[in-house]
Amino acid sequence: MDFNFTEEQQYVRDVARKFADERLFPHAGEFDKNAKLDRAIIREMGQLGLMGVKVPEKYGGVGLDNLAYTISIEELARGCASHALVAAVHGSLFAVPLIQNGTEEQKMKYLPPLCAGEKMAAYSLSEAGSGSDAGSLRLSAKEDGDSYVLNGTKLWVTHGAVADYILVFATVNPELRTKGIVAFVIETDKPGFAVGKNEEKLGYKASPTSELIFTDYRVPKKNIVGEIGRGFNIAMETLNHGRISIGAQSVGMAQRALEIAAKYATERKQFGKEISTFQAIQFKLAEMEAKLQSARLCVYHAAWSKDQGKDAIKEASIAKMLASEIGTDIAHKAIQILGGYGYTHEYNVERIYRDVRLCEIFEGTNEIQRLVIARELLRPYTDRKN
Repeated sequence: MDFNFTEEQQYVRDVARKFADERLFPHAGEFDKNAKLDRAIIREMGQLGLMGVKVPEKYGGVGLDNLAYTISIEELARGCASHALVAAVHGSLFAVPLIQNGTEEQKMKYLPPLCAGEKMAAYSLSEAGSGSDAGSLRLSAKEDGDSYVLNGTKLWVTHGAVADYILVFATVNPELRTKGIVAFVIETDKPGFAVGKNEEKLGYKASPTSELIFTDYRVPKKNIVGEIGRGFNIAMETLNHGRISIGAQSVGMAQRALEIAAKYATERKQFGKEISTFQAIQFKLAEMEAKLQSARLCVYHAAWSKDQGKDAIKEASIAKMLASEIGTDIAHKAIQILGGYGYTHEYNVERIYRDVRLCEIFEGTNEIQRLVIARELLRPYTDRKN
């Protein structure tokens, strides 16, 4: 692995970092307080190419590699996790399955407006009785002429309330479990689609998480992504990409929390000295830096592995698990270094703590990541037995 960025990767990093510092971070507290995404900001991200870093140029993207995309998400998360999540959902959870499994018509119709930041996308897999057990879907898809009719409810849909297009997973037969699942692109301005309640969450407050209700919603067969029965495989392949971006978001938030803590430590005086001169504070900062570097390397390695054509299942799970837990720990330590100020909105670390905590949960809880890692670790031995 070459630790030097290419010119394209460095350019993307610099663009995303400048945007995060100038357009996102100064307003992140406001986004959090108002619990609302800024569509103008998202369009700006599109104009800069940050909404489609790894989408081919033919479909409105920049056409760079997984590592460049990962770097961009990390830098955006240094500014505002909620807006970084928009780029991540577009760039991995929606775009990747279309690029890999969609028709040319689907790609040309849906990807360009998303890359431009003009339209919003979402990914909908989870249901009330189907979280970690993604094979037990109940949203039904019944064939009817040239369409399928969807009936049921989805939960925990990131950007579901504001999305124009949603990649939705439904089942043609619940008894078939994973083999009965199919992926559809649905358009939210059609009859039969409704948004239920929006969740009130601990963090990522500007990013809406919604319940979706389908009542005799007709989706044309031309909107099927891949093949009937391949939906579960598409969902899992997509989450493998998404887990890398979750790791990147965790690293970006942790980086900002560390920067805030280090700066504060050089300014805050107690007993006549800056607290940065106290060994207890120095040790905390040193541990935060060391853990952050290890998390970043794991995330970059997972993205690099994807660029080498590997499935990177284990690497993605390690990146997501390690970076999210380290991110939570670093934000926790940043609050402790700032003391009472760390517990207030003014210094941002409490917001970062609330945001990064979700990274241990969504796109597969860290308990599921441990199962995935163990399965992949043991696979050579179990395959040998069989």
